[in-house]
Amino acid sequence: MPAKKLKTNTGHSRFTNPKVAEVFKEYPDAVREKLLLLRELIFETAGSIDGVGNLEETLKWGQPSYLTPVTKSGSTIRIDKIPAEENRYAIFFHCQTNLVSTFRELFPKRFDFEGDRAIRFNVKDPLPKKELSVCISLALTYHLDKRKKK
Repeated sequence: MPAKKLKTNTGHSRFTNPKVAEVFKEYPDAVREKLLLLRELIFETAGSIDGVGNLEETLKWGQPSYLTPVTKSGSTIRIDKIPAEENRYAIFFHCQTNLVSTFRELFPKRFDFEGDRAIRFNVKDPLPKKELSVCISLALTYHLDKRKKK
């Protein structure tokens, strides 16, 4: 069986980590398409915020993960398919932060939250980019905000 090529129109279509690229190739087509859009939104949002720096794309717990290793400004963001649900995927945040509770306050009816760690999506629904970019920016600046409060 020939290797799948990742087709995306995003500006960050090139994977620098081959292990991450392999994980994306294994996703079902509809989920992969949405996760690539989510990945692009993470990179776009990071690029629009002073103090975040370059993102590192790696795997944590087998999931594509986005870190701010140079500035250490943010909390790790992970994205993945929801294993037991064919058409569902999620963006995950560190469960010991107040990020998801903050998102609940900001967008109480906009998202499908999972506990204190994730926002879940259905592949059939459009990605709520405007609201989601707010959530991503709060995660990418989480430690900056904590430092300001000290």
